[in-house]
Amino acid sequence: MTAAAPLAVDSRRRSIAHSRYSRRSNVTILVTGATGNVGRQVVAQLVRAGRPVRAMTRQPHPGRLPDGAEVVQGDFERPDTWPAALDGVQSVYLFPFVYAATDHGFVDEAVKAGVTRFVVHSAAAAGFAPGTGGNGALGRHLTEEREAHRGLELLVEASGAEWTHVRPGLLAANALQWADQIRAGRVVRGPYAAAGYPVVHEADVADVAVAALLTDDHVGRVYTVTGPVKVSQAEQVTAIGAAIGVQVRFEELDPTEACRQWLRDGFDEETVDWMIALLADAVDGTGALPPTDSYLQVTGRPPRTFAQWANDHAADFRVEVPR
Repeated sequence: MTAAAPLAVDSRRRSIAHSRYSRRSNVTILVTGATGNVGRQVVAQLVRAGRPVRAMTRQPHPGRLPDGAEVVQGDFERPDTWPAALDGVQSVYLFPFVYAATDHGFVDEAVKAGVTRFVVHSAAAAGFAPGTGGNGALGRHLTEEREAHRGLELLVEASGAEWTHVRPGLLAANALQWADQIRAGRVVRGPYAAAGYPVVHEADVADVAVAALLTDDHVGRVYTVTGPVKVSQAEQVTAIGAAIGVQVRFEELDPTEACRQWLRDGFDEETVDWMIALLADAVDGTGALPPTDSYLQVTGRPPRTFAQWANDHAADFRVEVPR
């Protein structure tokens, strides 16, 4: 997999884009999926940049988003909510709403309403070659992800608007699934302690997305965004312990035992199969997703480490001591 796959944009189009974008500094930017891990970061960064930002979420709640953002109710499956969300908007950070769903025409309606640029929150799987992950559970899952996310990208490309595709790898935020175990007993139990990927801080994904929203430098480009290095599950748990100031250990389970536990926890059999396959694929090496240098290309800085992510999220894992 390449770090980034820039697609050619002819000079005339770039010139037109630049002249058009120079008039956009006071135009509202719509962030969909605004209360998600990445969407919340995008909103916060746009607010700090002094740009008018509208945060679209299905369930607006005070305090969930930064002061300075206009929060509106919007649902990709409810077209009646779109006009208010899209009014006066020229740029959209587009959450991958077509994943396991049907497009209800949001992209077309956005263009009709005056949107001229999309920054698509896609996924690394959109760039995977057919057959990645083999013929088993992992391969089937990656095929579904590739088709869904690449389908959204193609939909945007066909709209006539400017576009940038941001393809995150696995998010470091997946480690939040361990929070209850860490708070309860400072032990994480699971299969394949050595398995890991170059997980990415959600703020890094947002940095790339915001650069694409605020400048013309990334029109027509595709960025696969990862963390700097593979971090095994055991290393992630150790880093979380360091961040909260206690020793946390990873207790490795036999994969069969782990599957039984996940099924008891309510996961369906198909999900359990691909979770096991995803980890098994990355015991030796990084599996289908090696680190990329996309973040460095866009920002000029190295990506944040998992240790930085753990420090940023220490409160999510720390046990509060009663006074």
